[in-house]
Amino acid sequence: MARLLFFTQEAFRALRRNGAPSMAAIMTTVVTVILLGVLIPVFQGAQAKSEQVRDSLEFRVAIYDDATRAEIAALDRELREIPHVESVELITKAEALNELKEDLGKDKGDELTAQLNHNPLPANFAVKADDAGNLDEVRASVTPPGPDGKPQPISPIVQKIFDRQEESEKIEQVTSALKIVLTVITAMLIVASLMLVGNTIRLSIYTRRREVEVMRLVGATRWFIRWPFMIEGVVVGFLGGLVAILVLWLGKLTIVDPLSDSIDFLAAQNSTTLSFPALVAILFAAAVLVSAVGSGVTLRRFLKV
Repeated sequence: MARLLFFTQEAFRALRRNGAPSMAAIMTTVVTVILLGVLIPVFQGAQAKSEQVRDSLEFRVAIYDDATRAEIAALDRELREIPHVESVELITKAEALNELKEDLGKDKGDELTAQLNHNPLPANFAVKADDAGNLDEVRASVTPPGPDGKPQPISPIVQKIFDRQEESEKIEQVTSALKIVLTVITAMLIVASLMLVGNTIRLSIYTRRREVEVMRLVGATRWFIRWPFMIEGVVVGFLGGLVAILVLWLGKLTIVDPLSDSIDFLAAQNSTTLSFPALVAILFAAAVLVSAVGSGVTLRRFLKV
């Protein structure tokens, strides 16, 4: 216990004596943790939003206007029995017209309605797959090959199948590319952050290399020299992580939370698996651990006397 107290006192004495390098190490830790604390939620939010977009992909199965209730019910059952179908919803003619009006906007929708003598849109089934990658397979199952090899609808009341296949493919490509890009950026930032913190700690220790060499020459053991530096690293990581977490917390309260109701991307972060308290706890622990280990590892080259 006495030795630990001595090492701690030596660490704080070194921090006071080497104010500039110590402050540089603390500020480097602050900036690194803040960058990671911003980028990781952005990565999570992008993933959550892309999953929401992928889950909303669907295609429509239009039916003839003269279809009976029994035929509609039978088609509903057949659609639900197709593998990889997650949900099937009947959209009536009136609901289809309302959807079109919403897509066009209020003014254009009202103008269109005023020009129509009747509702030309067919009733249809909205079919969603359990995964965006299975959408084409489900769509093909609605019109399987007939005896002549040509696609035949699974029910005679099926008028046509329509969807936004081109948009679906684009969304699929964009979300996949987005995941790859954000993963690469996150990995690069983590590596750069570790190197930045390590170089700052190395610079701080380099300014005191003569002190380490003298201690080695008078017979001090490697761990006797290393412990104060590692405790110093813990203090640097603790202070840097604490300041960064306070900044992230203030940013969440003043920027993210107020805008979550109006910006879907920010609201998507609420559905991520890693919550904000868990994120700051991981970042804080990582800041302390990296600073402590970095101090011990960096010091190794100066102990070879």
